[in-house]
Amino acid sequence: MKFSKEIKAVLIILSGVFLFLLGYNFLNGTSLFKKENRLYALYENVEGLQVGTKVTVNGLSVGKVAKIDFLPNTTKVLVSFTIRNDVIFSKNSVAELYEAGLIGGKSIAIHPVYDNYKKFKSGDTLKSSVKPGLTDIVNQQIAPLQQKLENVLTNADSLFSGVNNVLNNEGKNNLSITLENLSSAVKNTDELVSRFNSISKNQNKNINRTIQNLSMISESLNKISDSLSKSNLKQTIYNFEKLSSNFNDVLKEIKNGKGTINKLIYQDSLYRNLKNSSKAIEILLKDLKSNPKRYVHFSLFGKKQKEN
Repeated sequence: MKFSKEIKAVLIILSGVFLFLLGYNFLNGTSLFKKENRLYALYENVEGLQVGTKVTVNGLSVGKVAKIDFLPNTTKVLVSFTIRNDVIFSKNSVAELYEAGLIGGKSIAIHPVYDNYKKFKSGDTLKSSVKPGLTDIVNQQIAPLQQKLENVLTNADSLFSGVNNVLNNEGKNNLSITLENLSSAVKNTDELVSRFNSISKNQNKNINRTIQNLSMISESLNKISDSLSKSNLKQTIYNFEKLSSNFNDVLKEIKNGKGTINKLIYQDSLYRNLKNSSKAIEILLKDLKSNPKRYVHFSLFGKKQKEN
């Protein structure tokens, strides 16, 4: 049976459309031959979510967003999406709205729950959640910082206005004079430092000589200490200790009543005898001065003196 050219062209077009639909649904994770389940989820805001966006389970594309519209008589947004019939999870699973990339756009990821609860049915509404994106996190972190920065700028503005109010013409002149004095003080300090550097440079020779003298003194002290260490200091100390011991023994004997020194120190008889002898000598000297002829006999002719 022969087909006309028109019929062949129609068949080719229909085949192309069929293949296009088959490929399009395959790329979107749906199938023309398998029945799909329709599920729903409610969100407060779905900015960035578009019809045809993929719906994933554990990162695998299992469906797509079919319709986005308001829930009647509310401000909430009802999202309708299809899921492959061979995907099974509990009705308690969560449909999470998240950012799919940095340049915008959102997708839905289902976090499946496999519990004893019965499997979801087409037309059920899953629990929903929204995962904060990078933009939301940045905004949350920047918002307090922005508020603090605004407060700082406000305080700085009020501070500068207060300073302007305080600094009248006279205050500004005084401030200018103070800054000039401070500048001159800095210059004087620089001059003092430079003078000190020049003095230190000039005195380097004297300092070096002093260090050399100290070094020579240290060497001399070392030599003296070496000579003392080499001398018979130990024997000298031993002899001194022996002499001290002998002196202590003598003192002990004197204290115990032995020897002439003890009698001289502790007995009064020797003292009285010495005292009496001293008096007798004194009387004898006085009598000798008064009557020298009694003790000295001298005659030119050898005649004896008559006794009184």
